[in-house]
Amino acid sequence: MKRNSVANQPAGATPLSPVEVEVIHLFVQLSRALGQPPSVAEIYGLLFVSPHPLPQDEFYDRLNLSKGSASQGLRYLLDLGAVRTVYVAADRRVHYEAVAELRNLAGRFMRQQLLTNFEDSGARLARIAAEAQKLDGEERKHVVSRVKMLQSWEKNVKRVLPIILTVLGGRNGAAR
Repeated sequence: MKRNSVANQPAGATPLSPVEVEVIHLFVQLSRALGQPPSVAEIYGLLFVSPHPLPQDEFYDRLNLSKGSASQGLRYLLDLGAVRTVYVAADRRVHYEAVAELRNLAGRFMRQQLLTNFEDSGARLARIAAEAQKLDGEERKHVVSRVKMLQSWEKNVKRVLPIILTVLGGRNGAAR
């Protein structure tokens, strides 16, 4: 997080505390495992550890993010339900806070990322299976067995994922 070091912060920005830096690093590390951009994790980490809601201009200054990167990351977190807007009296700016309910976050992430990416997998696997039939000999045998394996994985994911989402989000799989 070199770009977010105290030395790189704009004049007047409140420096990140050692605790904030460590929490942000933790979320950045987790975001890598999930394939998410570091800026999203930095925003969430700062909002997660902040004792009060923050306006957008404060976290992009403190994290040394561009306005575009901060806006895009914030939009993603709002869509995911990981961040919500909060009214702060006597301040016209919109403030944000992290949503810390893991059950809701996990359910929404799975619904948004996994289900979306699995929607067309059946049709794609059918096309791959048809193309595999055009291959010759050992290559055909190998590819057809791999396609069957992928179809089995797809079937299992589509069978198990709704159960997981139901457990995470209530009876109908919707986030609580």
